[in-house]
Parts: sequence; structure tokens; C-alpha cells
Amino acid sequence: MRQLSIPGAWVHEPELITDSRGSFHEWFRASDLGEAAGHGLGLAQANFSTSRRGTLRGIHFADVPPGQAKYVKCVRGAVLDVIVDVRTGSPTYKRWEGVRLDDTDHRAVYIAEGLGHAFMALTDDACVLYLCSEGYAPGREHGIDPLDAELGIEWPADIAPLLSGKDAAAPSLAGAGEQGLLPSYAECEAYYARLRAGGAPVPGVRADGPALETVG
Repeated sequence: MRQLSIPGAWVHEPELITDSRGSFHEWFRASDLGEAAGHGLGLAQANFSTSRRGTLRGIHFADVPPGQAKYVKCVRGAVLDVIVDVRTGSPTYKRWEGVRLDDTDHRAVYIAEGLGHAFMALTDDACVLYLCSEGYAPGREHGIDPLDAELGIEWPADIAPLLSGKDAAAPSLAGAGEQGLLPSYAECEAYYARLRAGGAPVPGVRADGPALETVG
């Protein structure tokens, strides 16, 4: 796991084993994530989406606590995956970072609770998997306009963005702040500390006994 420039965001770059039959790689290992984040991923929901070229999903985030951490991989085609720091008071507040996820290099990204997440499909029939630490709860889910000029995300200039009605109507970052929707960095850090203190055990990472069999 390689940490990105935004605290709480990592990219997994797997080793690919190939031969004449095809390829093999490990796209998720709990011990690697646990070593990076200091806690495990409590799997509560797994999502799958297909998107035509230009589809732009996000920017999405959830109230913290409990938020919703995500582990995201593109299994077919390619997407530009973007993490946005929407945590007020964060040293990287308003920063965004993009990672290409595709079916060639097989990268995956981990996005901690409180961070904003979006992606644009670069190919037709782009298929994306999400492992989520919490289930979908409409009352605590929020969005920000992915085309907000204040954020200045550099989406591919040669692809017209296709947004859902909900995402197109999402407020700007400033608007979300005025509405009190943004998570605070202090609240997120306190929540991460609780997870590191034992809220989510990590399979294979335990010094005082045998490997745990489940992620809590």
C-alpha cells in the first residue's frame, strides 16, 4: 500500500503473475491494509457498478462517525478515480488526487471515512467494485458538485461528463460547508484513533495469538 498525498488515502499496486493461460494477482490483503491504516476494514457492503464512457459518479461522502471507508477497484475497462479532502481543518483540505484504475495494472484505492470520492469512466462498460465499511444510509450520505471550480478537478478534457440528476444538483464545496454537511478533520482523526485502538481487528496482524479469522 502506497500512501497518497492526502492523509487517509492509499493505493494498492499488486504484483501481476502472468503466463500463457492468463494472469493472477491479489487485489486485497487485510494485513497490508491493516499495516497501512492501522486497523482493518469492517466489510458491511459490497457494491458493483457499470458505466458508459464519460459517466461521472460523485463526489460522495458520509457523516463521521461512522462514515464509510471504501476499497475500490476497476475490474473491466478504466476509470479516473479521484479522492477529495473535504474534511474541514485538514492540512490538505480541498486537495484532490487522481489515480487511474484499470484492468491492466489492477490498482485499487483505499479511501478513509470522511474523504470525498468520485470517478469518471474512461471506457465504455467500465466495471467497478467497492468494498464498504458501512452500509448505505441515505440520511447521512452527501455529495459535492464534481465540476466545482473551487476544487478544480482536472477531468479529461476530451470526455463530456455524464452526471446523474442528484450529482448535478449537488452543492459546491462552499455550499456544503455553509449547510454544515462537511466532516471535520478532528472528528475523523478521533474516529480513526478509535479504529486503531481495536474497533476493527485485522486478520493476520496480531502479535498475541493466532491470526484472526474475521474483520470486525
